[in-house]
Amino acid sequence: MIRLLTFTPAALLAVLVVTAASAEPLPTEAALEERVLGDPDAALTIIEYASLTCPHCAHFHRDTLPELKANWIDTGRAKLIYRDYPTSPVAVSLAASMIARCAPKDRYFVFLGALYQTQENWASSGNPIDALAKVAQLGGMPRTDVDKCLEDEGLLEGIRDRALDARMQYGIESTPSFVVNGQVVRGNLDYDDFADILEKAAK
Repeated sequence: MIRLLTFTPAALLAVLVVTAASAEPLPTEAALEERVLGDPDAALTIIEYASLTCPHCAHFHRDTLPELKANWIDTGRAKLIYRDYPTSPVAVSLAASMIARCAPKDRYFVFLGALYQTQENWASSGNPIDALAKVAQLGGMPRTDVDKCLEDEGLLEGIRDRALDARMQYGIESTPSFVVNGQVVRGNLDYDDFADILEKAAK
């Protein structure tokens, strides 16, 4: 079971540095494997469709997810499956998703959290790819590995295909969107509203 503590942006980046260890970018198949936060056998399944350039998604990860984790995921009542749904600017969103997926799987949610916590900085940068690479370097991914990751056409197409699957299967058109045990939930809900949905799904 993967647990991710709650950190301030500076502290989260510090964790990236502390846990950094050089590793080759994951091969395409491994990079595209599901990323699950919590107990894979948890009764409730939350599928999150989100974009790393989406401010509402960043708000969810900063404001709602910590309490959701503490009360539902870390207690084994629910698991969260994170799936990429790139939004504007799509090229930057795709690049961020690819870099996170190229990181070692046991550090994926730390990378994801750091990217959301620092979104305002790298997304508004004059060169967002360079800014993303600097965050990745703090986590032990040198620029050469970032470039290699971004050249992985199979990973790029895999992320795009999954976004298309989300539209076809669940009618996903915006981020963040969630699927809770088959029920589609749209928008960045606060914790109380999200917990109400989980309580009803758990009955």
